[in-house]
Amino acid sequence: MKKLLLIALFFCLSLSARAFELNGVQLEDSVHLGNSNLLLNGAGVREKYFFDLYVVALYLSAKKSSLEEVLADAKEQRIELYMLRGMRAEDMLFRINRGIENNLTDEELRALKGELQELESIFHQMHEMKAGDILLLDYQPAIGTQITVDGVLRGTIPGRQLYSALLKIWLGGQPVQHELKLKLLGGL
Repeated sequence: MKKLLLIALFFCLSLSARAFELNGVQLEDSVHLGNSNLLLNGAGVREKYFFDLYVVALYLSAKKSSLEEVLADAKEQRIELYMLRGMRAEDMLFRINRGIENNLTDEELRALKGELQELESIFHQMHEMKAGDILLLDYQPAIGTQITVDGVLRGTIPGRQLYSALLKIWLGGQPVQHELKLKLLGGL
C-alpha cells in the first residue's frame, strides 16, 4: 500500500512540473533567466481573423495582476512567443510596431525612436518566422532587452524603455486582444 501511495505521489508531482498545454505548446511553470527563476504569470493564444498566430506566455519573478505591477517590477522578465503560423519577420515587426503605437503617446514614441530602429534592424536580419519558432523577449536589468529566436541571440537593446513598450502590446490600454491581456495577467 505504501508503494502505491508513493507511486501516486510521484506521478502527481511529475504532472505539476509543467503548467499546461495550449494549442500543442507545452508551457513550463517556471523558467530560468539570468540569476532568477521566473514563474508563469499567464498565457494565451493570439488570434487574428479566425487564425491562431502564436501562443504568448509571460514569466515574472512573482505573480502580478495588472500592467502597473508588471511595469513596477524591475527584475528579470520574459515574454515567450511560440509561432503557430509562419510569417515574414517584416509582418511580425509591423504587428509589434502597431501594438506599441496603439499604447504609447507621440512623446513616448519619439523618446523610443532609437530603440525601435534597433528592433527594426534585428527583425530585418531574420527574414522569416516559421511555425514552431520560439521568440523570446527577455528583460534583464543590467543588460536590457534581448531578442532570441530558437536559442540564437539576435540582438540586445539596452535599457528598460523598449521592454516596457513591448509589454504594453499585450497588457496596455489597447491590447492586441482584451481576452489575451486577462489571461497574461493571471487568468489561466
